[in-house]
Amino acid sequence: MRLRRGADTARDCDPSPSPDIRLNKLEGITDQHRARTVEAHFQITDFDETVYDQPKVGPKLTRVQIRKSYHGAIEGSGVVEVLTAQGESGAGFVASERIDGVLEGHRGSFVIQHGGVTQGDTQSTYGTIVPGSGTGELAHIAGQATEAQQEVLTLTYTL
Repeated sequence: MRLRRGADTARDCDPSPSPDIRLNKLEGITDQHRARTVEAHFQITDFDETVYDQPKVGPKLTRVQIRKSYHGAIEGSGVVEVLTAQGESGAGFVASERIDGVLEGHRGSFVIQHGGVTQGDTQSTYGTIVPGSGTGELAHIAGQATEAQQEVLTLTYTL
């Protein structure tokens, strides 16, 4: 609330906050809820694949356990359970991954479920942050996650 010069009564007061105060309040809310997109680079530190079905005709089915080390926008680690279908002309995967570490200064963990399919040179990926899976400073994280580039997780999120 601002008093106008010479104001001595309530009716002489301007009840609206100054433009600077309004802007700062809106920026704070916007920053907190604005979706951010980051690319988190990772290295695979452990890869253990087991074939659980390999028919004479058709794609083989595998289960893969992967451990990752993240650096950049995410500093931390990931543990992944992947199911794959690997055929001669195409492949697909579905995965659940827990990421534990620091995302742009916010410490905690969260789970993503993601997958993809390939046919020849064409690849399609999708993924989401599992609602309610965040812990610590990432407790309210929500958004999308994809691995469209090799060893890069693209994360679009809000906190």
